[in-house]
Amino acid sequence: MAAYSFTLSSFFTQPTPSIYGSKRFKLSLQSSFPLKYQHNQTLRIVSSSVSISNLGLRTGPDDLVASILSKVVQTNGGVSLTKKEHEEVAEVADELQKYCVDEPVKCPLIFGEWDVVYCSRPTSPGGGYRSALGRLFFRTKEMIQAVEAPDTVRNKVSFSVFGFLDGEVSLKGKLKVLDGQWIQVIFEPPELKVGALDFRYGGESEVKLQITYIDEKVRLGKGSRGSLFVFQRRG
Repeated sequence: MAAYSFTLSSFFTQPTPSIYGSKRFKLSLQSSFPLKYQHNQTLRIVSSSVSISNLGLRTGPDDLVASILSKVVQTNGGVSLTKKEHEEVAEVADELQKYCVDEPVKCPLIFGEWDVVYCSRPTSPGGGYRSALGRLFFRTKEMIQAVEAPDTVRNKVSFSVFGFLDGEVSLKGKLKVLDGQWIQVIFEPPELKVGALDFRYGGESEVKLQITYIDEKVRLGKGSRGSLFVFQRRG
């Protein structure tokens, strides 16, 4: 694939399985109650401490979805997040996977238009256009993925060049179900539009993605190289 190709190789590129497991609620209580009896009976609590895991308080998928969206929106697809913040996103994503429906690739919620709001490797969506060098010249406006029945995937990154010349790069691919969670998409060569220019470049590309969670609002995916993607439904 060309250096500036953007793929579900941009949206599903590099994006892998793993998941949920440890206790979600931790409570520790330490207290001592020395009793001192004088003329009046008194009770003196020497110490008391309670610690509860923040993640443990989020007991359902709705809370987890709200949490992960609050961490990734307005971050330029994850570009502005610190390493610790990326780890926090991954932690919530791992929790959410526990609530994924069986065989999510067969779930009708997969279809529709999605904003690509996060990638753990922020350069994956958009390829070279989203690299550190590319971002000096191309300001990303939107990253959109449309999944159309029965088996079509369309990716689009729209941008402005130097802040005044609009453009977009798009891909069309054919989706193939591999099993209950994994899909494969084979993309045609990318199409680039900048101003009046409109042309194709590069060759076909291929990507595999595991769907780890899906509902009416969000879809999470992990690629064969471990990248985590968060998609938010448009509209």
